[in-house]
Amino acid sequence: MGGSRLIADGAPNDLLLKVDLAVLAASFGLRLREHGLAVTPEMEGRFARAVSTARPLTVSDLALIGRTTLTCGHDQAELFQLVFQQVFGGLTDPAESRGDPGSPQLPAPVSRRSASPGGGSEPKGRPDLRPAQDRGQDGEELLVGMLGAGERLGKKDFSECTPEETGQILELIRRLPLSLLRRQSRRRRQSRSGNELDVRATLRRAHRTGADPVELVLRHHVPKSRRLVMLADISGSMEPYTRVYLNLFYGAVRATRAECFVFATRLTRLTDELAGSDPDQALRRAGERAPDWSGGTLIGQAVEEFNDRYGRRGMARGAVVVIVSDGWEGGDPVQLGRQMRRLSLLAHRVVWVNPRSARTSFQPTTAGMAAALPHVHTMVSGHSLEALQTLLLAIGGESRSRPLNRGS
Repeated sequence: MGGSRLIADGAPNDLLLKVDLAVLAASFGLRLREHGLAVTPEMEGRFARAVSTARPLTVSDLALIGRTTLTCGHDQAELFQLVFQQVFGGLTDPAESRGDPGSPQLPAPVSRRSASPGGGSEPKGRPDLRPAQDRGQDGEELLVGMLGAGERLGKKDFSECTPEETGQILELIRRLPLSLLRRQSRRRRQSRSGNELDVRATLRRAHRTGADPVELVLRHHVPKSRRLVMLADISGSMEPYTRVYLNLFYGAVRATRAECFVFATRLTRLTDELAGSDPDQALRRAGERAPDWSGGTLIGQAVEEFNDRYGRRGMARGAVVVIVSDGWEGGDPVQLGRQMRRLSLLAHRVVWVNPRSARTSFQPTTAGMAAALPHVHTMVSGHSLEALQTLLLAIGGESRSRPLNRGS
C-alpha cells in the first residue's frame, strides 16, 4: 500500500465513527485467528482503543495501528498485511498486493461448520434473509469491508448488488438510526419552561406563603413518539428488495417497537418473529412464517385485512404507516383505492416506498399505483442506501420528497 495515499471513497476517520469499533475489532481479530495469528481479546481491545484515540487518516495509518496492537513480532507482519488487505479490501487497491508474482499467498482459513444449528437445511422455497457472509457461521458477524461499504455502495440499486455487496449493505441497514415523529400526549409534567398553569400545584404551594400564590407552577404536555407500522410486499416483483427491507424491519422492531407485516396474496404479521435478539434466528423465523413468498400480489386485499384486524382497533390511529411495494396489483384497483383512503384517515402519515420510482422514466400509471397515490402523503424510492436516508427523514417527520395530494 502507498504510505501516504489518502482514501478516495472516504477517510477512515469519518467512517470509523459510524461503526461499532468493538465489533469491528472482534471481527478482524477473528479473521486473523482463522489464518494462524494468535490474537487475544486483550489485543483486540487495544486495537479498538488505539483506533478511537488516533483516528487514522489513511489506510496505511490504520494498518500501522493494527500491526502495533495485533501482532507480536516482525515475523507476523507479512501475514498480517495480507489479511488486512483482504478484510479492508474496499479501501485499498488490490493491484498493489497482487502485482508481485513472488508475494506470499494467504493461507486458507480454518473451516467452520456450515450446517444450521439444528443440523437440518433451510426450508425450501424460503429466501435466506441473512447477510451472505453470516450464513453458516454460527451467527458470528464478520464485517468484511464495512468501512468502505457506505461510500462505495451508497448510490447502487439493491437489485444490482452482488451477494457480497448485499451482505455489507444489510450490516449497515441494521444499524441505521431511526428517529420517530413525536406528538403531544395527554400526560402533563411540571416544568419551569411550561406553557400551561398547574392550578392545583400552584394553590398547594401557596399555603407556604399565606395563601398568596407567589410562585406559579407551570407544566407542559409530555412528548410521545408516534407508532411506526411497516408493511412490505414480498411478491416476485419485489424479491430483489425483500431481504433489505426485512433487515430494516428487524432493526425497527428492536429500536422502536415497530409493528411489521408482509404481504403477497395474504397479510402476515412478523413483529413477534423479528423481536428476537439474534438477527439470524429472527429473520429465519420470519421467512418460515409467511407462506406466500414470491407469489402474486393482492395489495388491496392485504390493506383491507390490516384495516379490519389491526388498523381500526388502534394500531394505525395516529401512526406513521410505511408501505413498501412497486404497486403491481393483481386484484381490484378500486378496492385498493378504497382501503388506502380508509388507512389515510386513520394514520397520521402514509409513506409509500416504490423502488421503481427511482428510474427517470417512471410514471405511476399502473392501476394499483394510480389508485393508491391520491391517499399517500409521501412517496420515496428507497432503492439504495442513499435513498434510504430520505425514507428515514419521512418517518421522522422531515420529508424531502414531494408531498402528494390526498384524494377525497
